[in-house]
Amino acid sequence: MANVLIIDDEWSILESLEMFLNEKGHTAFKAATGEEGYRLFCSVGPDMVFLDIRLPDLNGLDVLERIKIKMPTAKVTMMTAFHDMETTIKAMKMGAYDYIHKPLDVDEVEKSLGRALHLAEIDKDTPLIEEAGEAPEAGLIIGKSRKIMEIFKMIGLLCQNRATVLIQGETGTGKELIARVIHRNSLYREEPLITVDCGALVETLLESELFGHESGAFTGAVRTKKGKIELAGTGTLFLDEIGELPMSLQGKLLGFLQRREYMRVGGQETLKSRCRIIAATNRDLQDQCRKGLFREDLYFRLKVVTIHVPPLRERISDIPDLVNHFIQKINLEMGTRVTKLESGVIEHLMAQDWIGNVREMENVLVEALVKANGEVLLLEDILGIISRKPSARVQQNSSCALDAMEREHIQTALEKLGWNRTRTARALGISLPTLRSKIRKYSIQPMLTDGVRKAG
Repeated sequence: MANVLIIDDEWSILESLEMFLNEKGHTAFKAATGEEGYRLFCSVGPDMVFLDIRLPDLNGLDVLERIKIKMPTAKVTMMTAFHDMETTIKAMKMGAYDYIHKPLDVDEVEKSLGRALHLAEIDKDTPLIEEAGEAPEAGLIIGKSRKIMEIFKMIGLLCQNRATVLIQGETGTGKELIARVIHRNSLYREEPLITVDCGALVETLLESELFGHESGAFTGAVRTKKGKIELAGTGTLFLDEIGELPMSLQGKLLGFLQRREYMRVGGQETLKSRCRIIAATNRDLQDQCRKGLFREDLYFRLKVVTIHVPPLRERISDIPDLVNHFIQKINLEMGTRVTKLESGVIEHLMAQDWIGNVREMENVLVEALVKANGEVLLLEDILGIISRKPSARVQQNSSCALDAMEREHIQTALEKLGWNRTRTARALGISLPTLRSKIRKYSIQPMLTDGVRKAG
């Protein structure tokens, strides 16, 4: 049974809580002032504290601060008769475990007590998540499974040459990350890595984005613009979602790959480029070729070397390492403070289908950590989020459901990081252009203080 400290200047609260705790088999310690309560805390070292906000000698928040300095893992539930939003927020930011209102509700008290004692037990028995002294490296592929090790070996070979690479894998498996690792370890790592999302722009804009345009090439082209091929220089051009490339542009891209020459839209000058091409897709390009949706000659030009990225369900043994990595990353990027996992969290994550793969699991962890109360991630913290996750067995609505979940996670991250897009992209593990594309795709907008979204 537990030792529970009650700090309140109302005798009726002290007596009623003591009676309740004794009935539950716990030992209660009582204090009517902040100073007396803090002295008792230091001498008893209770498993939990019920602390009133307004005390005759000290502000309850001051007592909370002293308790948390003395014992950072202390479980403190604040009590107040006043519905004060600012005080509530401040108490939770300072590390209060819970916040309940007077007159006290027995069920609310019992729930707060039960959760706090459960967390205290986890604190004793659960090993810490390894802490990162600095932000985990952005271009790090996490895993030790056989399929991931094969990818590591392939990357090692590709870093020694400029061969064109086609990366194939389901949505969220980390194709862009692999492209970045190839570039970062190559002989031309100091040169640019330029990303183009082939599914994010309409055909006319995509042509200009890739090849550039001359002044006056079309309405609105008031000045000459360099395309992404030109900007890549002797570095890497990453063509994401290459399966979405319009048929009319497939021919022009094929011509560039064959001759390594191209012209800007509306231009007459032939330009040359030695950039490396890395393309990625979640589509079966062979099937697209059979259906006449993708040029077979372009497909063969792209697949000089092919990397197949396994879905998360085929590398379940990597999930513990991925979870540890993401928790470190989220804590550092978003200011969360989870350092422990309740028993069963990892097993539950390993049992999921993850049709959105690594990205989906990371998004679930982002939401869970942002909403977690304290330093321990409880199983119930993720159960509610996972219960909204579409099953891999329900295919007809899975795309829409994943989009909705991804939109929610991006919105949460943006709001948590004050709409700083650079920090948000880094926290979510995606490039800034990809984040911008998704913001446009989902029409994500900031909210005014009254909860109404800004008009576009």
